[in-house]
Amino acid sequence: MDLTSPWLPPSEDESRSPLTGSVARSPMRCVRLLLNCSGAGELLGTILAEGPAWITGEGNAIYLLDSAGMLRLTASHGLPEWAHERYGTVDPAGDLPAAMALRLRRPYLLSPERTSIDYPNRNSGMGTGMVALVTLPMVVDDRPIGVLALALAHRGTVPRRDLDVLETIGEACAHRLSHLLDHVHASTRVPKGVRTHSPAGGDPAPLAHPLLSLAVHAAGAGAFERDLVTGETFWDAQAYRVVGLPPPPEGSAAEAPDLSRIVHPEDLPDVQAGLADALAVGGPYRLAYRVLRRGGGVTRVRESGEVMLDIHGRPVRIAGLLVDRDRTGAPEDRPAAGSGAPDAERESPAVGARSALLLALTRTLSRAITVRDVTTAVTDVAGPALGAASLVLDLVDEGRLLPVSHTVYGGPRRTELNRLADLSEGVMQHSLARSTPLFSEPGRSTGGQGGSGGALTPPSWAVLPLIASGRQVGSCLITFATERAFSRDDRTLYSAFAGILAQSLERARLYDTHHHRATELQRAMLPRTLPVIPGIAAAARYLPSTEGMQIGGDWYDLIRLPGGKVGLVIGDVQGHNAEATAVMGQLRSGLRAYATDGHDPAATLARTSRLLAELDTELFATCLYLTLDPADGTLCAARAGHPAPVRITGAKAVELDLPGGPPLGVDPGAPYRLTVDSLAVGESLLVYTDGLVEDREEDYDESVHRMLGGLELWAARTGPVQGAMGPELERLADLLTLNVTERRSRPDDVALLLLHRTATAAS
Repeated sequence: MDLTSPWLPPSEDESRSPLTGSVARSPMRCVRLLLNCSGAGELLGTILAEGPAWITGEGNAIYLLDSAGMLRLTASHGLPEWAHERYGTVDPAGDLPAAMALRLRRPYLLSPERTSIDYPNRNSGMGTGMVALVTLPMVVDDRPIGVLALALAHRGTVPRRDLDVLETIGEACAHRLSHLLDHVHASTRVPKGVRTHSPAGGDPAPLAHPLLSLAVHAAGAGAFERDLVTGETFWDAQAYRVVGLPPPPEGSAAEAPDLSRIVHPEDLPDVQAGLADALAVGGPYRLAYRVLRRGGGVTRVRESGEVMLDIHGRPVRIAGLLVDRDRTGAPEDRPAAGSGAPDAERESPAVGARSALLLALTRTLSRAITVRDVTTAVTDVAGPALGAASLVLDLVDEGRLLPVSHTVYGGPRRTELNRLADLSEGVMQHSLARSTPLFSEPGRSTGGQGGSGGALTPPSWAVLPLIASGRQVGSCLITFATERAFSRDDRTLYSAFAGILAQSLERARLYDTHHHRATELQRAMLPRTLPVIPGIAAAARYLPSTEGMQIGGDWYDLIRLPGGKVGLVIGDVQGHNAEATAVMGQLRSGLRAYATDGHDPAATLARTSRLLAELDTELFATCLYLTLDPADGTLCAARAGHPAPVRITGAKAVELDLPGGPPLGVDPGAPYRLTVDSLAVGESLLVYTDGLVEDREEDYDESVHRMLGGLELWAARTGPVQGAMGPELERLADLLTLNVTERRSRPDDVALLLLHRTATAAS
């Protein structure tokens, strides 16, 4: 749930981040994406991924009108099971929010308090919690389509500007669903976490509108689809006819033919290169190639399709059309423009195509940073582009080959691949020891080294030794679903790919090693556990940055002080690298020493600032230090350029009025002002670093205001706690960090510390 971020729609000129070049959320981008979705599930996933950040992941749904005139739950995200059972079907004549919105033809809003009171979870005695609810009617040309229900993290009234954005989203969904219901079956590409629902007892909708099927057939086009998760590829009957093959008998399940067996050998590398580029970025693509026909001759084919990405940007499906270009009278392909050199000096088309394929794979692997990124690139791009059935990637670790990526397209074949890895262990070691790639031979047993062949042995395979800078990096097994002969050019291509893959893995392993050491260093600098102190409950969280080295200088500490007091520290060293982590460790140790010597917060910060100025670094740090006496609640605090702490009392969350001084290390002689306050029994404190609320797409003050509103909703829902407060603080800490973890990127690390005064020390 988003407790920190409003969504101020940027202009189109501002929609691209100047720091990262990544596309930021904007209303126009969200609407464009919605108008390209292929189903209700994808619409809901796109709203959550691209829409306003204040649309939460809890309790969102799409209802569509069925043939009986009832609103039926079609897709949902974060909706509890009891809500599925109770509100799976809604009568438009009733008084539920979905019915009211459709009947009134306008948005219907409920406050967080209303959602908890009016729609409680009677199974557990709790309401829907800290969310407001809006239901939006989806109507096109006075034709009701359904209702879009969204959970909002708003504090009180929803502003008019936000309501306008919601109505625009609802209208975009209505028009897209109306088109899909009229023309195609809206059932594909369901993002992770989105749940779709079929009508009870209803038959599945037809694959396409009859008019659409007729138009495709009249154009002589054949349709195809490839599931990159399962590896299954299916063609319709016309697709078989386009490439000169007889279609399978009607009603029989038959997978598509292997492209490597039907595409002209000179064109195959070009097809693989184009596919690799399309898989790397997603979206529409177009390929032209020749197909070998039975009995001789070729057919010119144009393939137009789209690579569909999931919400994480990974390719999951390819769908498109195959067209016989000879039938449509398309002009002959012109050769690629050359440099003007004589024909004898020009590179042959096949050689140029293989170079293009290697260049496409190199571009993809060059963007991989970690070993996980490399294996993902091999799985998502290299495997499909090469037509591989499966991939096994082993890396050398202390002289042994250990698997890092038993990669296969499809969960049901995972066990089969593990067996294949065991079977291939010997041949992979043999290839690496000899530094020579091994290729299967058509018509010969592939048992070879370390295995006896059999039904599990793939029809054809290639084992590539991975060697970089003279060092053995690992070995890669690529298997294919059909038997194939590896020509000399094929073997050269795979050997070159092995070199590129080895260099990428070597670079990624070096990065992973440095990152692991830096992460371990940072982990050692932070408290392993929080001390148990009578009268105090506490919870803490730390999240590293997801950019660069994924480390930083944020830290927190809870310190036992003389006289039964407790010290609360939160700080943020400038930078996100190993130096920031090292400086953070020195500051934490120094501040802890000054604090335990009995200095008050102001004096402690002044001494720590002088310590940082004397270190051999140009970095500075912000810091907040408070002391609390659990016996009487006396609170003493000082602040060095850090966000103010938040007091949570009753149903209110307010920032403490705490005058601040300069960041540590900026002005070593500057004094810090000591503020004395009190924390009553039952009150809580939140201290945090700016990464918790800072978002490149939003105003900082608005984000803080949003967080305060979320804290008030949490306090109102929780109320007075009977028993231990620790579990509630842990849940609040999870809730606060949930919004951060759901962001596409986290440029800053995050630290937070929660403290609750449960009772006096004496009691």
